[in-house]
Amino acid sequence: MSVVFERPSLWQRLKPVLGGFDGPLTAVVLMLAALGLVTMYSVGFDHGTRFADHGRNMMIGAVVMLIAAQVPPQRLQTLAVPLYTLGVLLLLATLAFGITKKGATRWINLGIVIQPSEIMKLAMPLMLAWWFQKREGQWRTPEFAIAGLLLLVPVLLVAKQPDLGTAILVLSSGLYVLFFAGLSWRLIVPVLLLGAVGITTIVLMGDTLCQPEVAWHGLRDYQKQRVCTLLDPTRDPLGKGFHILQGMIAIGSGGLTGKGFMSGTQTHLEFIPERTTDFVFAGFAEEFGLLGAGLLLVCYIALIFRGLVIAAQAPTAFSRLLAGAITLSFFTYGFVNLGMVSGILPVVGVPLPFISYGGTAMVTLGLALGMLMSIARSRGLMQR
Repeated sequence: MSVVFERPSLWQRLKPVLGGFDGPLTAVVLMLAALGLVTMYSVGFDHGTRFADHGRNMMIGAVVMLIAAQVPPQRLQTLAVPLYTLGVLLLLATLAFGITKKGATRWINLGIVIQPSEIMKLAMPLMLAWWFQKREGQWRTPEFAIAGLLLLVPVLLVAKQPDLGTAILVLSSGLYVLFFAGLSWRLIVPVLLLGAVGITTIVLMGDTLCQPEVAWHGLRDYQKQRVCTLLDPTRDPLGKGFHILQGMIAIGSGGLTGKGFMSGTQTHLEFIPERTTDFVFAGFAEEFGLLGAGLLLVCYIALIFRGLVIAAQAPTAFSRLLAGAITLSFFTYGFVNLGMVSGILPVVGVPLPFISYGGTAMVTLGLALGMLMSIARSRGLMQR
């Protein structure tokens, strides 16, 4: 009697890997990826190999996401301390003997040149989620104080490089964990009020504070100039204000329906600096108009909403805090980028998720989405 072994089909072999993925989240990610490819083809077709490279980066990000999604939250939890420690050590090494470009020391050569601050975008929420998971049921003032110290160390190291944009992203990712862990409103409200007073003061006294002889303690001169340029871009329309003015012109010229695919004059006549990276939304809005921008915003809102649903249904404190922080990090990316391109925030060099060109950013995005998928899958397994 012979035994016949049936060879599993390709789908049967892939099903354990692809099965259990969150359907709504996957659909939104695919929509954003499609918008990103269409946008990059238009704004980058005459910009070397940007479109092909963007497609390659998306494929790498997708592979990273698929791999990360297979790692259960329990295993992610064990990676928190080593990854955070590695990130802080690399930041210290960068401070001591990093590579300096354009006055910023953000890179280090370890055989390959890397930017250690990118690690902290995910290591930070991982570490704080691990911290609160270990002390579940004991979230009192001392626990929040230690968490604040764990957050402050890498943020200051990144700001020292200087890299204000990445420092904001790392800071916000940690603050989101503290918020979801139940940080008291008695601590949150005074900070918000202080920020509101500071912003109001700068707006009302901008002409005085932006004089060359007035020093802004705690900020470098170029950071002061970015804020002053935001208040009045026409102060230097062909210099520091050029980015903001051209971005606003491109967005406004798109009108309701836009100028059409590959028909953006501001974009293709190269009036928009960094049109494939930080200011890619200006090119998108010029060609697809208010309707296209509205569709993009709806996709981001859907991504954030679905992420928060996954966080709310997460089975453990660690996965709940991590999913919430990752989800609101997407909000920070989008809000800061759209704000700086439209002239309501200073230019700080934050990419627009899925749309902006960037290999490192795409890998980080893939890792974050993979972690979110992993948490969604663990919720499904718990319910079976």
